[in-house]
This record gives sequence, C-alpha cells and structure tokens, in this order.
Amino acid sequence: MRNLQKIKRKKRSRRHGRIRAKIKGTAERPRASVFRSNKHIYLQLINDEKGETLIGVSDIELLKEEKKTKKSKQRKSIKTVSKSKKSKIEIAKEVGKLFAQKALERKIKQMVFDRGGYKYHGRVKAAAEGIREAGVKI
Repeated sequence: MRNLQKIKRKKRSRRHGRIRAKIKGTAERPRASVFRSNKHIYLQLINDEKGETLIGVSDIELLKEEKKTKKSKQRKSIKTVSKSKKSKIEIAKEVGKLFAQKALERKIKQMVFDRGGYKYHGRVKAAAEGIREAGVKI
C-alpha cells in the first residue's frame, strides 16, 4: 500500500512540474496555488518574480473564525461547539471566497490559478469558483 502512495505522490509532483513550467506569477498577476490534503485545503498567493508569498489561507483559519463567532454568540466551551456539517467542497468554496476577499483588500483583481497537479474538479474547482464569485478574475 505504501508503494502505491509513493507512486501517486510522484505522479502528482510530475504533473505539477509540467504546470509550473508554463505558469508564472507576477506582481500584477500573482499565482494562486492550491494544496489539498485529505482533511484540509490551502490556498496561497505567490509572486514568483520576488519569490514571496503574499497571502495564505486555509480551511483551518476559516474554522477558527467560525468558532470565535459561535463562542461569542453562545458562550459555550470549545468541547460543546459541534463541528460544522458542511461538506469539504462547500468549505473549499468558502475558503476561496475568503482568499479572494484578502486579495481584493491588497488590490489584486487578477491572478493565475495553479491547480498544483490535481485534477480540476471537486475541492480544487470549488475553490476556484469561490475566488471567481468574490470578484477576482482567474
């Protein structure tokens, strides 16, 4: 089983390398990079010319914000606050919207989407749709 995981990781890495050869983020149009694990999704806005990360957002950050609002409203302890009943795809879309809001605060209205070697469906597609819905052009 472990060997299969290594092969999958290697294939994704190769796909990502081919994509990265064609995509480059600039100051005017930075690269929006996606990483998805089994539990979480992460988005970063990267300026490849300077080699710096401008914005980083994940669903962990989104869950922390939700807990803060629930905690202030209900005054319950962390143990009694139930986990959100949303699917991973819905969460990815919300993360995309939060990511786009942060980009718009920095006056970034266009970006290049880097799917990171993943197929453009499911959570990756939902994150891109969330970015578009918030008003950023990909």
